[in-house]
Amino acid sequence: MLAVGTKAPAFELPDQNGEIHTLEAYRGQKVILYFYPRDNTQGCTAQACAFGDLMPAFREKGAVIIGVSKDSVASHKKFEEKFNLPFTLLSDPELEAIKAYDVWHEKNMYGKKSFGVVRTTYLIDENGVIVKAFEKVKAKDNPAQMLGELE
Repeated sequence: MLAVGTKAPAFELPDQNGEIHTLEAYRGQKVILYFYPRDNTQGCTAQACAFGDLMPAFREKGAVIIGVSKDSVASHKKFEEKFNLPFTLLSDPELEAIKAYDVWHEKNMYGKKSFGVVRTTYLIDENGVIVKAFEKVKAKDNPAQMLGELE
């Protein structure tokens, strides 16, 4: 996980519609950048839907929400449509941002070791600096937690 106070790494990734997004394009806004393992899994769906439910409150506080996983653009589009998600989902199959934000780690599930995304959420300020960082967050609680961090 990256340290609070560091400049957030730049990225250039396609969203669920194939449009390219950069961190620089969000300069002047607070960005909640959350990394999740996989579309359509129980925890990831709970987290995404909770962010979606709280979207009006995030907008009120001047924050944008961006979800990132290694899933494809097509997978993100289906995920967005299935759950009516009102925010950007970035596709990072090459793990560029995932590795730059230090969320790609070895995991151990039921004795089987593999690499994957550790559910992590960053709050980036208007100047592109990480002001909050949370690793191994609880999927369904994270959106409310992040809204509280904007107070």
